[in-house]
Amino acid sequence: MIGKTTWAIAEGYIPSGSTDPGDPALVSHETVCILNAADVDADIEITLFFADREPAGPYRLTVAARRTRHMRFNDLSDPEPVPRDTDYASVIHSTQPVVVQHTRLDSRRPEIALMSTMAYAHG
Repeated sequence: MIGKTTWAIAEGYIPSGSTDPGDPALVSHETVCILNAADVDADIEITLFFADREPAGPYRLTVAARRTRHMRFNDLSDPEPVPRDTDYASVIHSTQPVVVQHTRLDSRRPEIALMSTMAYAHG
């Protein structure tokens, strides 16, 4: 089976500013990209950690069997919205082995910055 059940993204930050906040494609965001290559749906829990407060979450989502899901942290709202202009880290737990990648689009300036990296896996 490909993937792991526990992943960590040590770096997270959603800028409140964007070059064109009216265009969803250009809104500054963080995304967790999850690949579930298993034949069973993966139930995912994401917990956010902060420097100066207790963790937030868990945020829950499902990645269908043999599918991928790209979830913007900007869109996570239950149990609370992910704060903007705040450093955070995330731990992702899955009921099935999955592969996790992290992507950020920072569009505060016209010279848009895009970054992507694999998360740390354990388990």
